[in-house]
Amino acid sequence: MPVASDHDKPHPIQQELLTGKLSTTPGQQFLQQIIDNSYDSIFVTDKFGNVLLANAGTGLFMEHKIEELVGKNVEYLVKKGTYDWSPTMKAIKTRSVVSGIVRNKHGVQEMATSKPLLDENGEIVMVITNARDKDLVENYIAALEKERTTVHRYKTAVEYLSEVDSGNKELVAESPQMKQIIKTSNFIAKADSTVMLIGETGTGKEVMARYIHRNSLRSKEPFIPVNCAAIPHELLESEFFGYVRGAFSGANPQGKPGLFEIADKGTLFLDEIAELPLAMQSKLLRVLESGEVQRLGDTNVYRANVRFIAATNRDLKAMMSQKLFRSDLYYRLNVIPLSLPALRDRPEDILAFAHKFLEELNRKYALKKQFSAKATQLLFNYNWPGNVRELRNVIERLVITSSGDILNFEEDSLVNRKTGSETEQSYPESTRVYQGTLKSVIKSVEEDYINQVLAECGGRIGEAARRLGIHRTMLYRKMNNKCI
Repeated sequence: MPVASDHDKPHPIQQELLTGKLSTTPGQQFLQQIIDNSYDSIFVTDKFGNVLLANAGTGLFMEHKIEELVGKNVEYLVKKGTYDWSPTMKAIKTRSVVSGIVRNKHGVQEMATSKPLLDENGEIVMVITNARDKDLVENYIAALEKERTTVHRYKTAVEYLSEVDSGNKELVAESPQMKQIIKTSNFIAKADSTVMLIGETGTGKEVMARYIHRNSLRSKEPFIPVNCAAIPHELLESEFFGYVRGAFSGANPQGKPGLFEIADKGTLFLDEIAELPLAMQSKLLRVLESGEVQRLGDTNVYRANVRFIAATNRDLKAMMSQKLFRSDLYYRLNVIPLSLPALRDRPEDILAFAHKFLEELNRKYALKKQFSAKATQLLFNYNWPGNVRELRNVIERLVITSSGDILNFEEDSLVNRKTGSETEQSYPESTRVYQGTLKSVIKSVEEDYINQVLAECGGRIGEAARRLGIHRTMLYRKMNNKCI
């Protein structure tokens, strides 16, 4: 052990540690208990590397009793093979904090940090070293990295969802067909099976997908809608699988989680699934079969806990026969098929949607517009090839362009042009002139009154039927027979 000269006389604290006087008072004894019961290894040396204090954790790692360690020099302990190198001595030589992995004679590793304590003259008084089991440190780092990845995934999900135009997401179901579909969807939602939504453009496939997710056990996790036709083919793989830093030129330098990762534990809605190229179809099939995802440029494989809902407005079976869609992918996706009827096939929903959209637009623009009886008739008679999306667009256009509070559709060439024979001269209700036989006049009066009640009830069939004093099936029949 090096001997101190007069210039290097022990610091008073060092002297007290060596003589045991530091632990004479109750407070100091309490401090010693804290150090002894620390989970980490803690020991203190003087500026020569002589051990002044050590706790039980240090004794366990170095396989020495604490009283045997005190007074020993760390270079002697290293030479003896107690452990392989001394961060304490390196801290003394460099006068700086030193960290590193030390290994005892049995191969047990600890992450140690030695910090020199300086006096007012900048001289080293002592060196304090603490260490913790390397495996615990690595597990902690891995947990932090996992947490960081999860936070990044949710942050990316939030950023992604903030760019998605959610549009109208509320289900409307006055028709028996849609009521049955919603009933079926409530059963579907509770399972994790893949769902295939089939229907024309604008029938509300995304709305239904969101409804299934919202009523599922995954409702608190992300719902990620993806329009497969909107992603350039050359970017499909990086968008779906993500990539690590430096995977390719022009990539985000921090890397990026893919859609499978973003939707983990949630639902991934693949709209216009028929537009995926064959190469991407095979990769999607692999994920569906194995649940495994690998980022571009990464060697790690991740498990993707995702529920898939796909949607299409095309005939996938015809595409299969033309070799444009993989049959194995089709059968993987088509576990639970759900067909959404066109708006023209559920006329009871037309007026319900129309009044709902009108209420939304009135709130949005602080208006008080309402449909005339004639407008209600035109809404019902038009076949709406663009379905719900077209209906909303027409109503929004009319609300914005009409000058009065009563919407007549007379200024909308689209609806009037395509309803041709259904369109008649519109008179103000108070001045309408009836002509023809008594039977035809009674029918006209009935039409006017049904239109009026429907308008007053906001298109709600059940409420209108109650006010008219007839069963709702009778009202449906009159509407289907073009009584209105």
